[in-house]
Order: sequence, then structure tokens, then C-alpha cells
Amino acid sequence: MKKKVLISLILLVLLTTITSQQKVVISKFNLSKIKIENNFLVSEEDIKKSLSSIYNKNLFFLDHKKIEKVLTNNSFIEGFKIKKIYPNTLKIEIFEKKPIAIIFDKKKKYYLSDKIDLIEFVSIQDYDNLPLVLGSKDKFRDFYNDLRKINFPINLIEKYIFYESNRWDIEINNKKLIKLPIKNYLKSLENYLDLINNHNFNKYKIFDYRIENQIVIK
Repeated sequence: MKKKVLISLILLVLLTTITSQQKVVISKFNLSKIKIENNFLVSEEDIKKSLSSIYNKNLFFLDHKKIEKVLTNNSFIEGFKIKKIYPNTLKIEIFEKKPIAIIFDKKKKYYLSDKIDLIEFVSIQDYDNLPLVLGSKDKFRDFYNDLRKINFPINLIEKYIFYESNRWDIEINNKKLIKLPIKNYLKSLENYLDLINNHNFNKYKIFDYRIENQIVIK
């Protein structure tokens, strides 16, 4: 009887020791550090705060989909790379959207990315002087792509104005205004580019192309 009790005690100690060792080994792989890289507009503190629920989770079984869901909810983030660094670190490389303009959509202010995605507006000093878009995002996408096709100096534009008649005006940062026609506006813009290279036209502020095959300069 004494022999059986002794064997039982030994087995209990052994099993307890193994379980304890397993817990120690597993706990070494619990997430305790998140490294954020390549972020300029998105706050590192904000990202870590939004991922607070994954701290102390086992790195082996960490669900990437939960992390992706949190990151894609941030409108500044275009893409990301996630890498597990054992035993306890998660590295996230951020790829941010590039704001090119400011737009009001349904009376709310947003940044527009170079791919014409809406980005939640947060005051950022580097983007205080972005051009303003007065018009719909979808209409602007087509217009912006056309400007790029003819290498129009987009960096000079202060304001894009779309009218219900389905035409655009452009305000340039030297206080010049280009009034474009509804149709064939690329031809008008190309003409404007030719004119601005001629010093005789520097004094004019308004270039009105609304009448077909005519230009009114003031």
C-alpha cells in the first residue's frame, strides 16, 4: 500500500512539473512588443492603441485577419506587411496614401489621395496648402487623370471648381483663372500651356475658353 502511495505521489509531481514547464514555454511566445515602421502620417501610438487587444496573445496562433481589419479601418493606410519576430514581437510596415487635395463630400471635409480615395481629415501642417476641390470625387477622378495625361503643372493649382453644367474652372496659384468648356477641354488646356510660355500673356488673369474655338482673355 505504501508503495502505491509513493508511486502516485511521484507521478503527481512529475505531471505538475511538465505542465508548469509547458506554461513557461508557451508564455515566452506571448506578444509583448509591436514595432511600427514606415509611418509618417499615421500615429504609431494610435496604431498600437487600436491593436491593444492582441497584446499577450500567443504569437503562434495570432490571427492576421483581426490585425488586417483594424489597419484597413484607418483611411490613411493603403497597405501593410505583417511579420512575426519570435519570441514576442510583431513588426508592421505601413504604406500610406498620399493626399493631393482637400474635398467636401456630403458636407464633410476629407483629403483625397492620388488614387482619389477619401481620407479622414486631420489637420497636418505639411498638407495645409493642398488645393481645394469643389465638386464630386468621381467627376474629379476623370478630370485629374486627364490633367496628368497632358502633363499639366498640377502643383500650380489652388482650386478645382466643378459646375452643374458639367464643366470645370481651375484657379492657379498666381491668381489666374482658367474657364474651361464642357467639351474638348484638353485642347483648351494645351492652348493655355502654350500661352503661359509667352511673356506677353503674363499680365492676364482670366483665360475663358467656354465659347467653342474662341478664347477671351482679361
